[in-house]
Amino acid sequence: MAVTKPQVGLVGLGTMGAALALNIAEKGFPIAVWNRTASVTQDFHAGAGTLAPRVVATETLADLVAAMSPPRSIILMVPAGKAVDDMLAQLAPHLQPDDLVIDAGNANFHDTNRRAASGLPFRFMGIGVSGGEEGARHGPAIMAGGQREDWSRMAGVFRAIAAKADDGTPCADHMGEAGAGHFVKAVHNGIEYADMQMISEVYGVMRDGLGMSASQIAPVFARWNEGVLRSYLVEISAAVAGAVDPVTGGPLLDVIVDAAGQKGTGRWTAIEAQNLGTPIPVIEAAVMARNVSSRRGERAAGEALYGPAPQRVDLELDDLEQALIAGKILCYAQGFAMMTAAAGEFGWALDMPAIARVWRAGCIIRSAMLNDMAEALSQDPTRNLMLAPFFADLLRETTPALRRVVAAGALHGLGLPALSGGLAWFDLMRTARGTANMIQGQRDFFGLHGFQRLDGLDHPHGPWAAG
Repeated sequence: MAVTKPQVGLVGLGTMGAALALNIAEKGFPIAVWNRTASVTQDFHAGAGTLAPRVVATETLADLVAAMSPPRSIILMVPAGKAVDDMLAQLAPHLQPDDLVIDAGNANFHDTNRRAASGLPFRFMGIGVSGGEEGARHGPAIMAGGQREDWSRMAGVFRAIAAKADDGTPCADHMGEAGAGHFVKAVHNGIEYADMQMISEVYGVMRDGLGMSASQIAPVFARWNEGVLRSYLVEISAAVAGAVDPVTGGPLLDVIVDAAGQKGTGRWTAIEAQNLGTPIPVIEAAVMARNVSSRRGERAAGEALYGPAPQRVDLELDDLEQALIAGKILCYAQGFAMMTAAAGEFGWALDMPAIARVWRAGCIIRSAMLNDMAEALSQDPTRNLMLAPFFADLLRETTPALRRVVAAGALHGLGLPALSGGLAWFDLMRTARGTANMIQGQRDFFGLHGFQRLDGLDHPHGPWAAG
């Protein structure tokens, strides 16, 4: 029986592209595929099994376009940057004005904004896809940017292939125009960095401060995953800590090199936060910690010179759990505040409750807490989450433990940059009369920048400017 000519195509059959193509085919949508190495396309089709009849394998870009029924929608799963621009240029001669090209890679949102405004001879949108290979194959979270009519064209496909939240809602939605989808994905990745860093910090306290083995730490994470901290990252942390090395028979975690890789999206988030003037110290600390982790030689030299920093500490596991809860809330509060600032800066109508709902399943930062965040943001989308009643109650309950953990870490050489950054931000955000008056006085002293007075009187400079 002849297969319906597909309207959906996909370029790039790497790990993520192949998984996404199979997901689309499995949900009943015929799809044309192309990879620059023809043997990869052939091998993919041969391995598609029962889904092969819904997959049209093509040898050239011209063949890909010819195999599709207009208006076409072609998903790009190629590396971010120049590869995307090159592919857009190669597709241009073959496409019609109503055809749609969708960049589904980890693009910098500035690039997506530029491409959307560049006068391409076809329609264009950028989407963020989170969940790794497993998510791409069985249900990712999808954050779409671009014109709403283009989202409407693809919404049926994206919602069909997306992860489903506990209430059955697809974790796919339109974020806004141009680069809005890729921006939201970047903030997602920044939060991912921070979440992972805070978990690793708590792991470090258990390992170095409490002298616990990996096999003892695993059930702690597993237990925490049954409560407020229930999330994908805590779940897999239990699995990682409990894994056995087939070579040594000991904990696998103990033989993994302590240098974390990164692809740049967390760094983009930190840079953009500075451009927007929005504080995200937990994410910034996580990026810093990854950079430090790669400096293994210098760290070894530092330990040889000063002696090892970590010392044993007297802390309760309940305090560590509560500290992680508080850190998580503060991190997400910073991330949503950053997106609120970006919405104003770029003219995007970012739907904060919808973003929280999209993140509830499929993506790396999925967690039970996002249900409560979506509810809090529905009540007031622009209010900082730390001021929302539900989370204010949780922070009152958990920040004393966060304070004890951070203080103990400082006193016992346990580096906790992300948890410390969250606590410092929290304290600054709950201090009505801060210390920046001193900074303004200094700025006026050396640069005559002026200052405002609390009493409103007109006195723009201090007495140091009298002469």
